[in-house]
Amino acid sequence: MKRNLLLTPGPTQIPPYLCAELGKPIIHHRTPQFQQALKEVVEGLKFVLQTKNDVFLLASSGTGAMEASVANLASCGDKVICVEGGKFGERWTELCKAYGINAQVVKVPWGKDVDPMKIKELLDADKDIKAVFVTHCETSTGVTTNIKAVGDVVKNTPAVLVVDAISGFGVTDLKTDEWNVDVVASASHKGLMLSPGVSFVCVSPKAFKLMEVSKSPRYYFDLRKAKKTMEKIDTPFTPAIGIVLALQESLKRFKVEGLENIFGYYAKLAKGTRAAAKALGLTLFPDESCMSTALTTINVPEGIDGEKVMKIMRDTYGISVAGGQGEELKGKVIRIAHMGCVDEYDILSGISCLEKVLKELGYKFTLGAGVAAAQKVFNE
Repeated sequence: MKRNLLLTPGPTQIPPYLCAELGKPIIHHRTPQFQQALKEVVEGLKFVLQTKNDVFLLASSGTGAMEASVANLASCGDKVICVEGGKFGERWTELCKAYGINAQVVKVPWGKDVDPMKIKELLDADKDIKAVFVTHCETSTGVTTNIKAVGDVVKNTPAVLVVDAISGFGVTDLKTDEWNVDVVASASHKGLMLSPGVSFVCVSPKAFKLMEVSKSPRYYFDLRKAKKTMEKIDTPFTPAIGIVLALQESLKRFKVEGLENIFGYYAKLAKGTRAAAKALGLTLFPDESCMSTALTTINVPEGIDGEKVMKIMRDTYGISVAGGQGEELKGKVIRIAHMGCVDEYDILSGISCLEKVLKELGYKFTLGAGVAAAQKVFNE
């Protein structure tokens, strides 16, 4: 049987102990047992987010948490800022437009971080701007936004800072309260090593004041309902019970191992992956100053189709990486994720497979150079 190794930036590998949790018989959600699990999950999410703010769970993918953030914060015709540096930054704009919200777009060249002063200029010029929407880890490019710098700009304005942390959660540090982040949207199927199906939104008191007066139509994603029921340790609608119970186990890892150790571990996997790419004569797509520790985006050699590389790795050898997105990057890059339960040996397998496929496609390099370079980093 062909292996199925996921080195994709979501969904990620699910470790055996969480597969076992997901396979347990279901329980009812209006019970003391589920209440206890829900309480522990919320506490665990707050620990990783480093926040005292409210956290609300939804039964959806991460985009549901993004939509809930938009629908609850602003009314039709309100002004907001959306930072677009890739496909997921663009999603903030698309969601705002769907709700009739006036999005002023800060365009960022793909592969680069946003200049916070551009956000400041817009906020200084218009005090009616309600929110600033940014992406923590822009998965389409492999860039991590300097959220602290953006938070410093937004904190003393009427606007709230909203962060898509779907890919970065549990992989890259996000000090929610210290960095003045008002809303965080994330989900279960990346750094938390679970199936898609649970998303969550972290909301500051400043943000909730906007949610209370927003005239945007909402029902299922109404976070006012979520806040009311969470006071009783409950959810307004049926939750994704099995995933929530498994999430209870997944989150224990962060307290046992420690956030600093976990973030450092992923940084080391990233360093090894990048060393391997360079040893093969390949270049990296994003600026090195803002590369994400969640994934590495590698430019494919000239004359080789990145989509073909990705498909051969997956369909012939059972190792899945991600291709490029949008006109800017489709066929031009591959993206190797190092998040969740991926370890050094998984990365070495992925690099070895990449070498094999590049050799098959006629790229000239020293076979084994990438694996050796990664090993050197991992053995430091």
